[in-house]
Amino acid sequence: MLLALTLLALGLVQARSETDRNIRAWITSAIVLLGGGAQLLWLLLFSRLPGWRRLAAVVIVAGLGLGFKAVTRVEGTVSGTGLPRFVWRWTPTADQRLAHVSTSGPPAKPAAISPAEARFRFPQFLGPERAGRMDEVKLARDWSTQPPKELWRRPIGLGWSGFVVAEGLAFTQEQRGDEELVTAYTLTGGEPVWAHTNRVRFHEWQGGDGPRATPTLVGNRLYAFGATGLLDCLELATGRLLWSVDVLATNHLDNLTWGKSSSPLVTDGRVIVSGGTGAVRGGLAYDAATGQPLWSDHGDAATYASPAVGNLAGRAQILVNGARAVAGLDPQTGTRLWEFAWGNEQWPKCSQPLVVSSNHVFVSAGYSMGCLLLEVKAGADGTLAATEVWRGRSMKTQFNNVAQRAGHLYGLDDGFLACVDLATGKRLWKDGRYGSGQSLLVNELVLIQSEPGFVALAEAKPEGYTELGRIAALSAKTWNNPALAGPYLLVRNDQEAACYLLPVATE
Repeated sequence: MLLALTLLALGLVQARSETDRNIRAWITSAIVLLGGGAQLLWLLLFSRLPGWRRLAAVVIVAGLGLGFKAVTRVEGTVSGTGLPRFVWRWTPTADQRLAHVSTSGPPAKPAAISPAEARFRFPQFLGPERAGRMDEVKLARDWSTQPPKELWRRPIGLGWSGFVVAEGLAFTQEQRGDEELVTAYTLTGGEPVWAHTNRVRFHEWQGGDGPRATPTLVGNRLYAFGATGLLDCLELATGRLLWSVDVLATNHLDNLTWGKSSSPLVTDGRVIVSGGTGAVRGGLAYDAATGQPLWSDHGDAATYASPAVGNLAGRAQILVNGARAVAGLDPQTGTRLWEFAWGNEQWPKCSQPLVVSSNHVFVSAGYSMGCLLLEVKAGADGTLAATEVWRGRSMKTQFNNVAQRAGHLYGLDDGFLACVDLATGKRLWKDGRYGSGQSLLVNELVLIQSEPGFVALAEAKPEGYTELGRIAALSAKTWNNPALAGPYLLVRNDQEAACYLLPVATE
């Protein structure tokens, strides 16, 4: 009876397809543990076995548990579900497997790159417009007759940062031992060029160690935000430090549970990042040239989502997806122009707001929060207010960010690629299994970096789901955003990085 009840409970949990994968995984684990514990209690207290057999069963179970603990250790999580990943205790750590990268000496001479290649850029998180879409390149649809070509592959340090690209160089952040690095590699060869070092290390057993945010390129400067809250401005060509601010320490803030992961937003000479927990918790702005503080937002606790910039109701504003509410801030002062409470502040939000029209903004999150479309309007006195257009569970982003094309949203709904009608919030289809991965909209195609590591190409059309091809780009858990600079696809996780030359359409 106990076994039947356990199996029934497991079946009921798995049948709730709209329940987030991570929540289903936690409930499933709890049912298995409770069911197993109940079986053991029955064996000890109510079975008709002789006493010595009951005692032997307890000794065997305890021995197995102690033995398992002795020969294994927890190394992060299995996936975005948050369940622990057990490895043999003698398995080398990622730090032990990775060779040290020298941070001294003159920069390496970049591999020769043509003027045509040098123009390719991917300057910030989610692409040139920070909207998760690339319109500058038209990819070929057939990867079977025109497969992507691997240009290079190399080991890389810990972290979930993505690449940005400019001037024939690719930049990212990584952790090597006790050093958190901002590193530059040649785009077409993958050779190390320079590395800037900070002697800090962020550790958290579920999310893993190392930096999370993707750097931002503006002009000849690179802005990087480390997992412990260090905001650095570096010279693009050499990695020379121009200025640095410890955002959390100078504002007397504590770090978030899973570390600072918001990518810096640079606009109108300001660098905007998220805060921590404390008196000044929301967005903070610094002078992009000097690093001097300009303003801070006290209105809400910070989350893991990156800030965005856009125009709503005729006014430029900084959009933040906070723990309690989504809000628009005045870029000059940080004053809250409007805010709208949504979601559950006890759970992390990782997706940045997306401006989808001149007065509409879309937000989404995982952990059963779902999605929301807001309309922002100006009142008779000029003040702005947001009202709900629709909300639902048709798009449940966890680490992913959605993109818009022709009135439809495309992104990963709890690990499945999905298409949502922007006007109604109705999900038109949901298919494929990509886990807690990432995606980019490339004209009429979606480029998907899956959590298991493979990269897939699918059509972005409301009529239905079609996967056009895939490549085994990486072979381990991948939460990092891909970068597409022209035909060059850069992917990485916390173990290795690779660059592919994707085939482009000839017409």
